[in-house]
Amino acid sequence: MKKRALISVYDKKGAGELASFLVESGWEILSTGGTAKYLGEENIPVIDVSAVTGFPEFLDGRVKTLHPAIHGGVLAKRNRASHLETLEQQGFAPIDLVCVNLYPFFEKVQGKLSEEETLEFIDIGGTAMLRSGAKNYHDVIVLTDPADYEEVIAGLKIGTLPVIFRKRLAGKAFDLTAAYDAAIARYLLDETYPSYWPVSIKKAHSLRYGENSHQSAALYLNTDKSGAFSSMEQLGGKELSYNNIRDIDLAWKAVCAFGLSADGTSPQGEEEITRLLPDLPQPPSVCCVAVKHTTPCGIALGKDLAEAYAKAYSCDPVSIFGGIVACNVPVDPVNAEKLSDMFLDIIIAPGFDEEALKILKQKKDLRIMKTRYAPREKLECISIDGGLLVQDSDRKLIEKWDVVTQAQPEPRDVQDMLFSIRAVSYVKSNAIVVVKKQAALGIGSGETNRIWAAELALNRAARAVATAAQAGTDDGEPARVLASDAFFPFPDVIEVAAATGIKTIVQPGGSQKDRSLVEICDKLGVAMVFTGTRHFRH
Repeated sequence: MKKRALISVYDKKGAGELASFLVESGWEILSTGGTAKYLGEENIPVIDVSAVTGFPEFLDGRVKTLHPAIHGGVLAKRNRASHLETLEQQGFAPIDLVCVNLYPFFEKVQGKLSEEETLEFIDIGGTAMLRSGAKNYHDVIVLTDPADYEEVIAGLKIGTLPVIFRKRLAGKAFDLTAAYDAAIARYLLDETYPSYWPVSIKKAHSLRYGENSHQSAALYLNTDKSGAFSSMEQLGGKELSYNNIRDIDLAWKAVCAFGLSADGTSPQGEEEITRLLPDLPQPPSVCCVAVKHTTPCGIALGKDLAEAYAKAYSCDPVSIFGGIVACNVPVDPVNAEKLSDMFLDIIIAPGFDEEALKILKQKKDLRIMKTRYAPREKLECISIDGGLLVQDSDRKLIEKWDVVTQAQPEPRDVQDMLFSIRAVSYVKSNAIVVVKKQAALGIGSGETNRIWAAELALNRAARAVATAAQAGTDDGEPARVLASDAFFPFPDVIEVAAATGIKTIVQPGGSQKDRSLVEICDKLGVAMVFTGTRHFRH
């Protein structure tokens, strides 16, 4: 009995070559619809599936291969006599190769189709055939990826395909259908936390190594192309590493928290601020964020990119070396020159002037990243040993604006307070940020107690002020605003902050000692505002 292959593919790449080889090797080809027409135009003899099932395609093509003649032929075990006898009794023949790729739901779900139109791109027969063939991989070759055709052809030329290879092909089939079903579930479900977590991501490429050189790694991206990384384009420099990608993720989220005009993204918490502080003037909108080891080492706003970068750089001129700089506006030639003066690993922005690119590309290792879209993921996941932690993204900025002290924040400090809340929400906890003139002057991050984070931030801010005053670029006045990502369990931070000139503290509140802390602020003449929103970043 001739061997049979069923070929039904949306992506026709390589299908003609595979079918031609099989026919020349004595196989029969079964096919459907568009694939049958395509192979016919290539002068490859094809048996229409309808001739095997005895039924035409119907329901607008929704039913083609859902028939015992197909699935019986695929699922029959060749070493089980009863299976083969049943096929013969029913007049069915075994099917020895299934080559199927699916309707492009991954791509179509990205578009602006109606729900009815999108549902038509859910493949039913294709996934059923793949699952049948993959279940019976000892007897059936199942193909989903044109990249595997050549190896299958080479194996068949010498008469055999090892079981281990067939098993891998079967695994790829189930891998595809799992991601396909997850994408459909993600589209249809309106539950934030469904019973099963639908993950539909596809390998973009392998990475040189992981967090350390002895660890392997790969980058996977959402199949529906959602998220900033799916639209990210590398315009120059070395291949990205695992650590680069994590740093880019943090840097881009942080800079976009201050707005991204390229895609109309408003600053984080803008609606809340407008509601609570309606008469507040708009701050500068150009932001620059410097990142090292997945935490900011500089954040600043400016009237233009040159000012924002200079202020961000001044926060920590040491740590920015070999770091990442993210900008929320395109980079022009003037700023490309400034950025080129520092050894940086990565620059990311929504665009680059052509001349700016020429300047930056002179540093051959500098990774130049472009994306026009702000982060959109509503949920974020962290792997644990045996599962995932899933939470909604920290997009809320403040719940309230409660001045709890006798001293009131001076009007000139309010914008710095709001800036400091956005900034501290992207710093590893325990986190303290000291701010002056819409720029972080001192950042204390990742400490195991809050006083150490405060001491680091305050000392760094004092040093930054002194350095700038000596250079004649600052008036020498101490920074006045301090933000904390969480409440103060003890008065030590307030006492140290007041001693260095801090006039206003902004924090979420919620400590059992809040009342006593307010009393200490009143004694020291420090204004304090509770926002009601914690911003831990573990």
